[in-house]
Amino acid sequence: MTAVKKNLPVRRPKIAAALPAPTGPRLLNRELSLLEFNRRVLAQAEDERIPLLERLKYLCIVSSNLDEFFEVRVASLMARDRHDRGSNQPASLQGFEKVSKTAHELVRQQYATLNQQILPALAASGIHLLRHHERNDAQRAWVKEFFEREVRPLLTPIVLDPAHPFPQVVNKSLNFIVELAGKDAFGRGTTIAVMKAPRVLPRIIRLPDGLAGKGAAYCLLSSIIHAHIADLFPGRDVLGYSQFRVTRDSDLWVDEEEVKNLRQALKGELQTRHFGFAVRLEVAQNCPPHLAQFLLDQFGITPEFLYGVDGPVNMVRLNELIDYASKPEFRFAPFAPKLSVTATNSDLFSLISRQDILLHHPYESFDPVIDFVRTASRDPAVVAIKQTIYRTGMNSALMEALIAAAQNGKEVTVVVELMARFDEEANINWADKLERVGAQVVYGVVGLKTHAKMALVIRRESGKLKLYAHLGTGNYHPTTTRFYTDFGLLTANQAMGRDVNEVFINLTSLTRPKKLNHLWVAPFDLQKEVVRAIRNETRVASEGRSAHIIAKMNSLQDESVIDALYEASQAGVKIELIVRGACVLRPGVPGLSENIRVRSVIGRFLEHSRVFLFRNDGAHDVYLASADWMNRNLFRRVEVAFPVLDKALKKRVIDEGLKPYLKDNLNAWELDGEGRYHRKKPAARQQPFAAQTHLMKELGN
Repeated sequence: MTAVKKNLPVRRPKIAAALPAPTGPRLLNRELSLLEFNRRVLAQAEDERIPLLERLKYLCIVSSNLDEFFEVRVASLMARDRHDRGSNQPASLQGFEKVSKTAHELVRQQYATLNQQILPALAASGIHLLRHHERNDAQRAWVKEFFEREVRPLLTPIVLDPAHPFPQVVNKSLNFIVELAGKDAFGRGTTIAVMKAPRVLPRIIRLPDGLAGKGAAYCLLSSIIHAHIADLFPGRDVLGYSQFRVTRDSDLWVDEEEVKNLRQALKGELQTRHFGFAVRLEVAQNCPPHLAQFLLDQFGITPEFLYGVDGPVNMVRLNELIDYASKPEFRFAPFAPKLSVTATNSDLFSLISRQDILLHHPYESFDPVIDFVRTASRDPAVVAIKQTIYRTGMNSALMEALIAAAQNGKEVTVVVELMARFDEEANINWADKLERVGAQVVYGVVGLKTHAKMALVIRRESGKLKLYAHLGTGNYHPTTTRFYTDFGLLTANQAMGRDVNEVFINLTSLTRPKKLNHLWVAPFDLQKEVVRAIRNETRVASEGRSAHIIAKMNSLQDESVIDALYEASQAGVKIELIVRGACVLRPGVPGLSENIRVRSVIGRFLEHSRVFLFRNDGAHDVYLASADWMNRNLFRRVEVAFPVLDKALKKRVIDEGLKPYLKDNLNAWELDGEGRYHRKKPAARQQPFAAQTHLMKELGN
């Protein structure tokens, strides 16, 4: 039984001035905007300037993104629909037709890119992914022997009858459906069999070099099983078959008001995540229609959620081919981030005391952040460490440092977000380990995800306690910091440190924070402060002075902020938005948003930093944040935005985090008022410029 999630009340302040009615809707469709983001990622796979295996990787990223789109976004819409219409009704979403059509077209384009561009280019380069009809006799003989030796013993085909009902199918697993003719061994005319592919087997099989000809030859596991599926049913004729994959609702839900121990409740929920209600069915393009309909009926979904694909039903698994065939010339050139801070002992605190330190990942190393916690764990003068953890991975030197700190007698408090989607299990494991060594572990606030990125070190110096803080826009995840763009700030500003400590006290004691000096904190005042700063620019512009807003983020969806931006545009404020993913604001619409420009940059690294610049009569207020301008971030999460106070560092943020992205004419896309994105190209006599390439040259080693 699926429970509908309980969201906190949505608070949207009224905008003072009445907004004119634009032509068309005031906002773009959120789901279509998410799909448009994936279309931009797909364009990277089609770009011949990008190394070949990197292009394949972008295809895999699109598949992974679409998995999450269905598992989370579509599942949320379906859950609401099931609640309104009754859970026994097949899912069919009202108004979903355009989204469905767009998703189907995106998938068609994705597989066309694989089959018409990527695989031929790989073959021309000596990397052959062979289908059954492309294999020669020697290769077929080897594949048959491999099937008999390694695959067949692990397969368990289930012929359906009253004693063998349709099996439970795990989320996103590879399965096969087979239609049979003739009688079974007991003289009955059973016709349908279902079989899952063992997860212990690789999805890409490399053939011996002697059989590859020039280069290297590979086969998909699904292709090997297809080629020998008749061997599994001796004495019977196979009339039709197909691989298939079902995507299920994967959002965990627990009644946080009822459970007594959130960690224990989540452990139980993790066991059922793989068996949520179905939200998508993928089959082979040539799957017999009646078999596809049989599967739709089994999973309780309607034909708009059926995707017939010309290739593997799980393109994400082609990452294995990238690992196998990882030739340097087909990958991005290696990039080594600069280690801008090298002190790894108590001198690190002296260095931070002298001046704030700005870190720009992945161009600058994340090691100083690990060193900050690791040094604190060993320093006799450090008495306490407090940190939030949203995503950190299964293996983390930073988490090991926190464990060491607790073992060394420090007061360690860690706010672990157990509901970090798809990282729940890793976070539960770290929480267990931390508690076993005496660390104080809390799980944030019931109903709110703790998404703020903060670490606080309290050190006794000259008989007094001194605060050192790290604040960031990205996760404490040493792996993703090599691929995501983010900013981090190490500071000994005591007012800032006291603010950070107040937020930690709020998270553990559940008391409202005192009035803070510098931080904007959701769900209390972050949205109000963002709207206030936007309205301040509106006031400045209405008084005839120059007003300007530049903001960079992952998503822009909160209506209260968008209304404030519309109002600012109408007052003459110049607004430049750099939004990587979904954006429902309509830019450039006369009478509504003609002074707003929206662009998205897609490159080698995932753009993840949140940077807000308000001109403020020449003061140029710069804030970095963990939060996007989304309703969930502003009202249903604990988030922090923090100012960059040092003038030199403020200039760095503007010069590195904003200006290059506004100048980019190679990897940037402009959004129009109808929701379409147009790729930027260098104008006549204009030098090509890519923001990430520029920053790699300027900041990297």
